Amino acid sequence: MAKISLEQVKHSYLAQPAKSEDYAVKQVDAVWQDGGAYALLGPSGCGKTTLLNIISGLLVPSHGRVLFNDTDVTKVPTIERQIAQVFQFPVVYDTMTVFDNLAFPLRNRGIAEAKVRDRVMEIAGMLDLESSLRRRASGLTMDGKQKISLGRGLVRDDVNVIMFDEPLTVIDPHLKWRLRSKLKELHKRLGLTMIYVTHDQTEALTFADQVVVMYDGTVVQVGTPVELFECPNHTFVGHFIGSPGMNILPCELDNGTVRCAGHAVNTASSGRPRSDVTKTEIGVRPEFVRFDDHGFPVHIVKVDDLGRYRIVEVRYADQRVKMIVEEDAAIPSGSARISFDPAATRIYADGWVVN
Repeated sequence: MAKISLEQVKHSYLAQPAKSEDYAVKQVDAVWQDGGAYALLGPSGCGKTTLLNIISGLLVPSHGRVLFNDTDVTKVPTIERQIAQVFQFPVVYDTMTVFDNLAFPLRNRGIAEAKVRDRVMEIAGMLDLESSLRRRASGLTMDGKQKISLGRGLVRDDVNVIMFDEPLTVIDPHLKWRLRSKLKELHKRLGLTMIYVTHDQTEALTFADQVVVMYDGTVVQVGTPVELFECPNHTFVGHFIGSPGMNILPCELDNGTVRCAGHAVNTASSGRPRSDVTKTEIGVRPEFVRFDDHGFPVHIVKVDDLGRYRIVEVRYADQRVKMIVEEDAAIPSGSARISFDPAATRIYADGWVVN
């Protein structure tokens, strides 16, 4: 296992990058502790797989250093980094039995057969594969094959980190929850450093102790699931985390008063933006918008009933706001008034929260 440090890591696929837009990863400084469970979360093209490949040694960054336990491994090849990686599509040998698939990484390193058997049986027990050990892998379902891929990553006891690159993408939705729970359980039992790459916020938030949110080649926030939900550092985090995501609304500052379409709004932001910002907004999650006879006027656009609660969409001026309303709460028809919980409303300047 290893503590992984990234120091001023930047990477471009161009031979001579000249500007920020030329970099797939613009700059990352991070320390991921030994034994932690981390998720790299972001949309396609944000740089998360590039960053994963830099950590694994498949890419040498254009700038910066990668350290394992404070040792510089930036130019150390993958085979010497003691990395286990599980990919989006299961990597298994169909003609081998499940037992032989799990044993392969150990046998390839010359481990004694008695130890191979003990370790395979231990991992098979963790993954509920014991009854399939003598079967050929070709006869298994897709989730069964992905379990083998997980097992091959876990079977070695000399790895510094296990990395998962979108490992549940091809798994049926009703089986994803079981495999996510199994991964979380395995992390607690084995205490290995794990990094999980995904674009799915549910996968990231249920697996990781710390979630690294990437956007446009930049890490915009690192935090616990609760921190990302309650205190987004960037409007992208607020929009990307949550269902529905955070309401992002343009605002103006009028002698210290925050106004949306002319209406005064109280916020939790004690500071004020710098004078050189080009855009100011407020962010408030739908959970913290409420009907209020003393609020500002809106028009109700639609109501979606999700059973336990309803999502109400309202409009004021040319802006739309979503709010979550409890199942038994009354919803006005046509026109209404709303307000925002000041403790959960923050100012954002050019996308970044104002503290």
